[in-house]
Amino acid sequence: MKTILTVDDSPSIRQMVRLVLTQAGFKVEEAGDGSQGLAKARTQAFDLVVTDLNMPVKDGLSLIRELRGLPAYRGVPIIFLTTESDGAIKQQAKAAGATGWMTKPFQKDQLLAIASKFLGA
Repeated sequence: MKTILTVDDSPSIRQMVRLVLTQAGFKVEEAGDGSQGLAKARTQAFDLVVTDLNMPVKDGLSLIRELRGLPAYRGVPIIFLTTESDGAIKQQAKAAGATGWMTKPFQKDQLLAIASKFLGA
């Protein structure tokens, strides 16, 4: 079973992501900010990471940079799920190592399509 880490400071967004992905047969772990996400990623292997951009403690860009610095996460797909749609921020995300981008509010089918694409499900 593929395991996905969702990192967002909004409990309702995490819950929606979890619901959509667990119904599709994925296992989902949650973290409330980038530093919690990084701590989980250091102790457990994930097949996909879905992260918010704007969070307290550690933002999504910092999380991606740090994940990409870990050998186990060099090839793991990382998707930004954010309200931001600014082109410059997308470029920063890509430079940091983000694999894809989704804007909130997200469509259930869009999230499933992206997860399936990157996880080969």
